Amino acid sequence: YRQSERLDIYERYFNELRERDLAYPCFCSAQELALSRKTQLAGGRPPRYAGTCARLSAAEIQSRLEQGLRPTLRFRIPAGTAVEFEDLVRGPQRFSSGDIGDFIIRRADGTPAFFFSNAVDDALMGVTHVLRGEDHLSNTPRQILLLQSLRLDVPRYAHLSMIVGPDGAPLSKRHGSRSVCELRESGYLPEAVNNYLARLGHHYESNELLSPEQLAAGFDLAHLGRSPVRFDNAQLQHWQQLALSRADSDELWAWMGCKVHEKVPQAQRVAFVNAVRHNVTLPEHALLWAHILFDDHLELSQTAREAIAQAGREFFQQAAAAHEKHPDDFKALANEIKARTGKSGKALYQPLRAAVTGELDGPEMAHLLSLIGARRTARRLLAATH
Repeated sequence: YRQSERLDIYERYFNELRERDLAYPCFCSAQELALSRKTQLAGGRPPRYAGTCARLSAAEIQSRLEQGLRPTLRFRIPAGTAVEFEDLVRGPQRFSSGDIGDFIIRRADGTPAFFFSNAVDDALMGVTHVLRGEDHLSNTPRQILLLQSLRLDVPRYAHLSMIVGPDGAPLSKRHGSRSVCELRESGYLPEAVNNYLARLGHHYESNELLSPEQLAAGFDLAHLGRSPVRFDNAQLQHWQQLALSRADSDELWAWMGCKVHEKVPQAQRVAFVNAVRHNVTLPEHALLWAHILFDDHLELSQTAREAIAQAGREFFQQAAAAHEKHPDDFKALANEIKARTGKSGKALYQPLRAAVTGELDGPEMAHLLSLIGARRTARRLLAATH
């Protein structure tokens, strides 16, 4: 449904409140309200509507209307009362009516304020529980008063902790926050996003990757936390890796996308997926490895250049000679280089990986050598001697 299609419903409830003197037209301008707010703050008082239009006579209202003024509609807060409710996350809540002030329920253009239409819709549609961010907590006593005045059912409320960035401020674009659509377009799997979002501010007994049905079954209001929860991209990556680990080769190949499909020879598709599957988190990482393995020109990272320079020309001359002897067997190749240079461990494997892949980390070299091919590997080792 659209709220714009329900304006007649809201108008009926506006009229009911007016007929019972629970709402009144307010002609105060934005400038007048701003000045009143400033004066209250200067006096050390919390800002609330001063009630300027609360007792206008029918004649005064008619006079203003004839002047062409367009009023808002304010709900009349009952004096000397308290609104109390049990928040399902934060426990007992109490708000004094004197701290709320009469508030606008219909704008000057005739459209309802969001929290008015929202509360009415919830009641008419039989909503029993409202779960929302804690930034809406101050709206709750207003909505309760409205629903009680309209003799509508009041739902139970639970206000969830806010998701914040590394600096503790509400998560926003400046923190790199992305929409679900953007996460999907980047290649994050639904299982990964669901499992991470479900755990933001909510505790599950299981740390395994759960299905939507399992996540729903394990949800418990008692497991919702009260403290703000920090969005941690590393945790999202963790769930993405778990989701990828459960995918079979065909699913991973489809996930990698058309750019990878265009780059990887059809005959080497399965070998490529199996080689890189534990070293990719997003399709862009798979594309990077497709370029590394199948491009004739290899881009060297800065750290790879440094490792190659440190190993020296003699190391790669011996490596090239060893490769001529063992072009397809990485274990035999490594042993031959060790015998020729006396190098072992990191001093052997790191510069060899740097020269052949342009990176210091990545999939197992034994899986990569056949994908790169003997001719391409030989050229890369020769280039390292220069």
